[in-house]
Parts: sequence; structure tokens; C-alpha cells
Amino acid sequence: MLAAIRSAAVIGVDAYEVTVEVDATKGLPQWTIVGLAAHAIKESRERVSAALANSGFTLPPRRYTINLAPADQKKDGTAFDLPIALGVLAATGQLPGERVAGIAALGELGLDGSLRAVRGVLPVAMRWAQHGRPMPLVVPPGNAREARLVQGLELWTPATLRDLVEALRTGKACALADPELQTMEGCDELVDLSDVAGQETAKRSLEIAAAGGHALLMVGPPGAGKTMLARRLPTILPPLADAEALEVLAVQSVVGVLASSRLHHVQRPFRAPHHSLSVAALIGGGSNPRPGEVSLAHNGVLFLDELQEMPRARLDALRQPMEDGRVLIARAQQSVTFPAQFALVGAMNPCPCGFAGDPGRSCACAAADVQKYRARVSGPLADRIDMHVHVPALSLHALPQQASSVPSQVVRERVVTARLRQVARFAGMTRVRCNAQASGRWIDAHTLMRPEARSLLVDAAVRAGLSARGFHRVLKVARTIADLEGCDEVTRSHVAEAVYFRSSARVPSGGGSP
Repeated sequence: MLAAIRSAAVIGVDAYEVTVEVDATKGLPQWTIVGLAAHAIKESRERVSAALANSGFTLPPRRYTINLAPADQKKDGTAFDLPIALGVLAATGQLPGERVAGIAALGELGLDGSLRAVRGVLPVAMRWAQHGRPMPLVVPPGNAREARLVQGLELWTPATLRDLVEALRTGKACALADPELQTMEGCDELVDLSDVAGQETAKRSLEIAAAGGHALLMVGPPGAGKTMLARRLPTILPPLADAEALEVLAVQSVVGVLASSRLHHVQRPFRAPHHSLSVAALIGGGSNPRPGEVSLAHNGVLFLDELQEMPRARLDALRQPMEDGRVLIARAQQSVTFPAQFALVGAMNPCPCGFAGDPGRSCACAAADVQKYRARVSGPLADRIDMHVHVPALSLHALPQQASSVPSQVVRERVVTARLRQVARFAGMTRVRCNAQASGRWIDAHTLMRPEARSLLVDAAVRAGLSARGFHRVLKVARTIADLEGCDEVTRSHVAEAVYFRSSARVPSGGGSP
């Protein structure tokens, strides 16, 4: 007897439909699973057999052939346990086949028949809603909250296989209340931008980076406050739009780091991985490609502390995601695309000892060592970073007098106002929500700029030897500064500040400087 049930799988962060076909025929007892099933799926035989027995069902001695269609697409994970179990029940006559054909299901089975949460349910729910599938979607209770974020779905969340079979026999299902998706304005109420003493220039650069989504590199001696500044960036970021929040949650769902406790209070991601991470962990990859840190930072910030401690090859892997806003992982059998619209914030020392340019300490590094140290950040990567800021050491005697009184809430209000101007500017453009994400040519063609401002920009670019990309990135920063001031036109002062932030990280080269 043959039975078929609908399910789904995930490639990258996108879901696609899978039909689980189960054929039970007479013959020697045997299970065969075909359709490019990975080892975790082939192990489902043991889980499904035990779950059926412990749920009070029988497993007649048959030859079971299970096909996962489309058969030319590799599949992995434990989400096919539930549809396989339902297919076996239908193929052996213990469940009406028409009832099984009227639902879509995914979930892992415990040996006692309980349904356990799996990864990637949110992308599946989004695809089901986009295509207007009339049939119910069955997911484990542990995935109910993320699936309910998608409107327009009929969702079933039985606790056990036995509960689901009874619901199919009677036609009844439990209805769940739709949770409300909310966004958070700040990351941590325990930290605030006013905690940072002094460093007004660095805080100004942080505000511009938050307002326009720009990449920022902070260079300074140890203890100057670079990490402290970066970790307060989430407190001034604008809240996520609903579409952005779903994109963030979809990536987290696929990776398996979706926190149900904060599921309905979504904040912009802030990822701060250790500098020893691998290339695959940074941009994604693996035999079954999974998103990396750049995708987990999608619509948020990727903070790389001790930037120059990372191998140059890993840093250069950031160039394509920063330029395209996505990561393409190519394999022999398939290519996977991950979203990666993030703002890079880097922090590094000016020299190996860290004290070049520090008036209070002497740098003992040779000029050749300093040059080699700074060369770890390649020119093409540095060209993609919009702002380079020098963060000097603070005087301990002046530290008590340098405390700032401007809290994150005040700065965030200015950032939100600037972002609203950009949302209106890029209305109708896909995948562009802030100045940093727009193309340089578009910004140049659609920006009102006074003649003296353009003259200053061109002269500064020529003197600094900027590339065309660097020229446009300075223009984008100037456009963001104008947005913060509520100006439709870019003036000379906006360009001058943008040019300053392009070159202000230059510090003495060491070699015994006082």
C-alpha cells in the first residue's frame, strides 16, 4: 500500500517542499530510505519504530520503501521523522490516507512518541504562507511560537504522535493564539553610551555609523575604550521593521540559536565572534552549508575585536559580503545563498605593542614591524570600510571630568529620525534600507550637493588617492551626516566631516615615538 504526505526542508535560509512517499509491501522486513537522505534521516528507522510501538501502534513486518522527493536534492536533519511515521501508519491501514494527504508535517520523534523541536521551521512557515497553502502545517510544540510569527497559517502543534493521530481521525485540532511580534530599541538596559568617558569624536562616528549602516574601524591603544564603544552601539540602533525581524529570525531558526524567551521582542543582531574563528564560521559553509557570523549579523552589526589578529585570508573573505550584502556558497551539487546585510565594526591596535601615537607611553616597535602589522588588513578591505577613527588614550587625571551626559536614548532618537528619511528615499527599492546599502552611483545621481561641497569632495579624494569606491563611500557618509541634521542638501561641512572620518585613524608609525 502506498501513502504520501507533504513536508519541507531548507536550503540556505529558504524552504522548499518535500513529498514523503511510503510504500509497504509484502516481503522480508526491511527499511530502505532513498532520495539523497543523509545519515541522520536514515537513523529515523529506529526512532520511528520505537515511537510507533510506544504510542500503541503496530508495525507489521513489511518491506518499507521511503522516498523523499525531489530525489535529486540532498536532505539532512531529523525533521522527517514525523511525516515518515504518518506515512507508515497510512500505508499499513492504521490511518486514513486522505487525512494524511490533507496536512503538511515536520518534526523529530522521541522514542516515547513525543514531538521535539527542529531547526528551520520559520522559513518553512514563511514559504507555506507565501504560497497560500490551504492545508494545516503540523510542527512540534517547541516550534509553535516561531511558526506563529507568520500570519495566515493554520497551525497544529500536538505534543505526541498519538495526539496527532487522534486529531486526524476526529478532524479536530488545537488552536493557538497569535503572538504579537515586537521589536526592541536597545540591546541591554545595563549599558549606555553615557558610560563612555570622553571620546566625543568616536561617539560621533558611532552615531553616524548607526544612522547610515556604515562600516567603522576604530584604531587606538589598549584601554582606550574601543570595545566599550562598540558594545554600546546596539543601544542607539533603530528598531527593526517587521520584515527585517522575520529575516533575522529566519537565519537564527536555520542555525538553531533562536531564543524562544525573546522570540517576540526582536532586536538588531550584534555578533562579536572571537578572532580565532574559521572561514566557514565567519561567512558560512560546511558539507551541508550553514550560515556563518556575517549572516547571523544580518540587519545588524558584526563586531570584530583585535581585527589584525585574524589571518588575512579570513578578513578578505568579508569583501564580497560587504559589497553584495549576501554570501554565495558554491558546492559541486548545489549553490546556497545566505543574506549578509551587516555593518562591520572593527577594533585594532595601531602597532604590535599597541602604544603608537600614545603620548603617555613609548612605542618600541620598529617601523617595518608596524607596517607589516597594519598590512594584515588588506587595501581592498580597508577601502570598503566607510570610516576610520583614531581612538586616543584618555588621561586618568581628566577621566572624572570627561563623563558624557548624553544618554543612548537621545542619540537613538536622532538615529531613528535619520533612518526614516532614508526609508522614504529608498521607497520601492528592494534590499536597500539605508545609505550604506545603496549603490554609489545612485547616491551620486540623486543627491543634492552644493558646488563648493562637490569641489571639496573631489579635491580630498584626489589628494588622498581614493578609488571610485572610496569616493562614493565618503559621499554616502556625507549624505548620512546631512540626514542627521535634517538637510535635503549636502553642504561643505557635511563633506568635510565625512572626509575627516575617512582619514582620522592615521597615527604615528612607531619606532620609538614618544
